Amino acid sequence: MLDIRTIRDNPTAVQDCLQHRGGDHWKLVDQVLACDEARRIAETAKQDLQAARKRISKDIGMLKGQGHDTAAKEAEVRAINEEIGQLDAAADGAAAEQTKLLLNLPNRTHAGCPIGADETANPVVREWGNKPQLAAPKDHVELARQHRLIDWDDGIRIAGSGFVVYRGRGARLERALINFLLDTQASNGYEEVNVPLLVKRECMEGTGQLPKFEDDMYGTDAGEDGTNNLFLAPTAEVPVTNLYRDTILTEAELPVKMVAYTPCFRREAGSAGRDNKGIIRMHQFDKVELVQIVHPDTGSDVLEQLTAHAELALQKLGLHYRVIELCTGDIGFSAAKTYDIEVWAPGHGKYLEVSSCSWFSDYQARRMKLRFKDVEGKNRFPHTLNGSGTALPRLYVALLEQCQQADGSIRIPDALVPYFGASSISA
Repeated sequence: MLDIRTIRDNPTAVQDCLQHRGGDHWKLVDQVLACDEARRIAETAKQDLQAARKRISKDIGMLKGQGHDTAAKEAEVRAINEEIGQLDAAADGAAAEQTKLLLNLPNRTHAGCPIGADETANPVVREWGNKPQLAAPKDHVELARQHRLIDWDDGIRIAGSGFVVYRGRGARLERALINFLLDTQASNGYEEVNVPLLVKRECMEGTGQLPKFEDDMYGTDAGEDGTNNLFLAPTAEVPVTNLYRDTILTEAELPVKMVAYTPCFRREAGSAGRDNKGIIRMHQFDKVELVQIVHPDTGSDVLEQLTAHAELALQKLGLHYRVIELCTGDIGFSAAKTYDIEVWAPGHGKYLEVSSCSWFSDYQARRMKLRFKDVEGKNRFPHTLNGSGTALPRLYVALLEQCQQADGSIRIPDALVPYFGASSISA
């Protein structure tokens, strides 16, 4: 959530920044300020009336002590009470509308964020490794079927399209990757946490998935008004970051570093027409997520560190990838700055995003009422960051496609062999 004081102090700068994202969000700034003004006017008028009521109440006491009639003064107090009630309702209504508007405003992008309309303006920051030279690479669907690793028909039979069943060595490979990723990030100083897969509505609002992306989420436990109160977690970012919702940390407790594996659930309501081949885009998928809560002075540096941690897993597996920085028109709703890590999939002839590492400044902390007490005893908002370390489906795709051999087998990277229990997958 944006700081209302920042919007008050320089609304034009906020609007200009939001305009770079595209869309009409910047137009909400004027509505936020109108609500803020209405709330402040009502609260000021209420304070004036409360002062008047206090004076009149003192007068009533004096008049009664002198034996005078106080009926008129008491009627005046009743009228003031009624007016105060009306002002309370007006202030509460303006505050509620202001909060609603603020929840619908995206974060301000970092000043150094590349300006652009869409993903075509995302610059490549770096590449690692070399593309494997394969004469006629198969895609992961053909490889998975050849070695009976994944069954699409079983997934459709059980849950419908967008779901699969990993079987035999395919299920073992998925489990091996999860354990490898968790161990890799634990060695980087992250505390492993195991969290619920159902999260409250306020948790989804806290990390910015709601209200904007509700159509993409699996909601449940609807109330009488039809509002979903619980959601299947779309990413471990939500339950893990919200572990510190509405809390006050000490400065000495920062940074907080956590890693979690969870299945993730998304309807992908807006993905019509996008590449859905195989397991590239699914409604349920596994992911290992990194979360950090840090001092505001370190947010930018920690983004570089966290991205390097996510890259390390790919380097250990020997997979060629590149890192791109998202431009203002492609960056996520809550993020101030984001790097995407894209791994090469030779069977598809394209790069696939396996990790999105984002710095949210104090945007999520404000929404969650997450604070820390600094050395001077002042409550401040920390910065939050997260990144996939990594998402499993596309990592699985890249591993199958980059590690395929001329004889049709799949080489298991050395770092993964102790987890998988074999050095290759062959017929």
